[in-house]
Amino acid sequence: MKLSINPTTKNIPGKKSPMVLVLLCLFFCGCASTPVSYDPLDQALASNDPRIRQVMDDPQPYDLQIRFTRIFREKDSVRFKDYDFQVDRNKYFYPASTVKFPIAVMALEKINAADKLSINTSFYVEGDTLETTFGQEVIKIFAVSDNDANNRLLEFLGQDAINNSFKSKNIGPARISHRLSVPDADEVTTRPLIVYLNDSTTASLAGSTNTPAAPLPLEGITKGSGYYENDSLIHDPFNFSLKNYYPIETQHGVLKRIIFPETFPENERFNLSSSQREFLLNAMKILPKEAGYNPVDYYDSYGKFLLFGDSKEEIPASIKIYNKVGYAYGTLTDCAYVHDEKNKIEFMVTATILVNSDGIFNDNNYEYDEIGIPFLDALGDELYKIEKNRKK
Repeated sequence: MKLSINPTTKNIPGKKSPMVLVLLCLFFCGCASTPVSYDPLDQALASNDPRIRQVMDDPQPYDLQIRFTRIFREKDSVRFKDYDFQVDRNKYFYPASTVKFPIAVMALEKINAADKLSINTSFYVEGDTLETTFGQEVIKIFAVSDNDANNRLLEFLGQDAINNSFKSKNIGPARISHRLSVPDADEVTTRPLIVYLNDSTTASLAGSTNTPAAPLPLEGITKGSGYYENDSLIHDPFNFSLKNYYPIETQHGVLKRIIFPETFPENERFNLSSSQREFLLNAMKILPKEAGYNPVDYYDSYGKFLLFGDSKEEIPASIKIYNKVGYAYGTLTDCAYVHDEKNKIEFMVTATILVNSDGIFNDNNYEYDEIGIPFLDALGDELYKIEKNRKK
């Protein structure tokens, strides 16, 4: 249909000219047919909360990366929509204790494949003084982020087996090369485990010799302007190229496979029994006091940065956070599934932030409490409010 417009028509006070009417019609009709773009992560990061503004007014120094997943439930099915802020597998951040999550999962998977092992099997690492069980070590990892518990399970698995599991399940890029906070962290030969098959019978599980780590060719693999080594300040950037590598997309991929395994092909899932998965989920949401730790030293949010990290108050019983945090070298990371049973709110977030304003590593001078944890707490708060107000 051809529109005919008389260019000589004069404007009448209080009335629109035909040209204006046509333009208005075209404008509003066009708007009505074009869906409005809505990104909940952008909305959260635009918050006026000062804990967010002190980062987002100039995010460049913070190496910020965030993936937020909105969850849609439709009858018996689940689907996701991911929203990203600066997520880039090629930009390195130090994952710290977040690597304990897949190590715990893979240890359970290996136990599941062994005839005579269970989460209740007692064992000790050759040369170690502690006798424990696999289940106890998994609980320690999630309740208080115990480094020694992680290292014992790494001895059980070996670096190569861990890295091959990431590849075989198509989870995403990752490289676990070292233990945490021990002198021989990057030793490629793991120690044997002595396991108790019953009260009087033991067996030795041989250690493994693993592939030495190659330097990671990633952006930001060197950071800062200096670092301390043996109490001496070295005026060179700190080199992370031989460290663990566990980027946002891979962390999020592990989390999705544990919380919603049915949404993945069987060959991309972790091979856990239903009882093992239930045990793992309980461990992931456990609070330190529920695992027997002193609540004064290990308050509810000790390992829960999102929503509650900026407070030492009790976390409401209706809110469960299945997560693993990490913090070291000025980098804070939280990988979490948040579920409010009372209000029927659920979402997933994996976020990392670097807070090291002086650019010096190993000086224990990081802005965890001033900037990092308050930001992650506020981010969780904003996303929670957005999801609470979302029409389901």
